[in-house]
Amino acid sequence: MKVILLQDVKKQGKKDDIIDVSDGYATNFLIKNKLAVQYTKTSKNILNEELDKRAEDEARLVEECKAIKAKLEKKEFKINLKSGKDGKLFGTVSTKFLADELKKQGYNIDKKTIELKNKIDTLGVHEVKIQLHKKVCATLRIQII
Repeated sequence: MKVILLQDVKKQGKKDDIIDVSDGYATNFLIKNKLAVQYTKTSKNILNEELDKRAEDEARLVEECKAIKAKLEKKEFKINLKSGKDGKLFGTVSTKFLADELKKQGYNIDKKTIELKNKIDTLGVHEVKIQLHKKVCATLRIQII
């Protein structure tokens, strides 16, 4: 019997896969536990519509992320911090601190998406990468003064 998986099933397949399994396994386990539905023309059409909708949502999200990237890369962010002699900061700038500073300026960026290659512990201009989406990565210029 052919079924369309509604969830990931271990050793069977991922969500939205069309697989062929025995009739008993399909009716007594997969369909009964709402892990799958029987493959018919109607269920196939519903699956295709859902996949198309997800693709459109994904494309819209990528476009929104590209717009945010363009805004972020045009601007240079200035942050005032206390420093000692030789331009060394007292401590380092963390991703949480950067996320809070961006939030103050109107950008809702999660700290987990901010990538610091080198620690920021001196005055000057530093570049920070932000992974807005799997396909969109922005580079910020942050000036520590």
